[in-house]
Amino acid sequence: MMSDAALPITGIIEAVLLTAGKPLTVQQLREVFDETERPTHKAVEQALVELEQLCSGRGIELKKVASGYRLQVRESFAPWVARLFEEKPPRYSRALLETLALIGYRQPITRGEIEDIRGVAVSSNIIRTLVEREWVRIVGHREVPGRPAMYATTRQFLDYFNLISLDQLPPLSVSRDLDAIGREIEQKIEQTPFH
Repeated sequence: MMSDAALPITGIIEAVLLTAGKPLTVQQLREVFDETERPTHKAVEQALVELEQLCSGRGIELKKVASGYRLQVRESFAPWVARLFEEKPPRYSRALLETLALIGYRQPITRGEIEDIRGVAVSSNIIRTLVEREWVRIVGHREVPGRPAMYATTRQFLDYFNLISLDQLPPLSVSRDLDAIGREIEQKIEQTPFH
C-alpha cells in the first residue's frame, strides 16, 4: 500500500472534479482510489485545501456547495466563457422568480400560500419548471382539506446558487419586496459561473 504522501492526490482530485460534472463529497473523492491506495479523509481535505490554493488567481476555482466540492469558472470570467456557447441562459418570468423566492424564504409552503402572498394564481407551468430544474420538490402535504403539497428547495437549488445552506440567502427584510428579490435571483442566474 502506498502512503498518502506518495500519491499525487491533489492532481487526481483536480482531474476527477474537472470531469465529474457535479459536486462530489470527500467520501466520493476517496472512493475513486483503489482500496489499497485510498487516502484518508484528512488527506483528501488537505488536498482540497492545496487545490484551492493552486486555483488562486486562475480562471477556475474550487467551490464548496451543499452537495460537496466542484471546480467551476470564476464568476469574474463567466462573461468570456459564455461567448463560447450559443445557448443563452433561460430567461425566467417575474412570477417564476417571485415563486422561487417565496419557496426559498418561507419553506415549506403550499401553492395556495404562495398565491395568498403574491395575490395572484401560480401557474402549474411555474411549479413544473421549478420541479424540472430540480430547484424545488414536494416535501409533504399540509394536513388541511385537500391536502395541498408543500414545496421546499433542494440541494440542486443550493448548488446552482453557490450556497452551502439556506442561511446564506440574503436576509429578508420588511423593506425588500418580492420584485427586488426576483431581480436579484435573475441577476444571479445570469452571472452564475459555468459548472
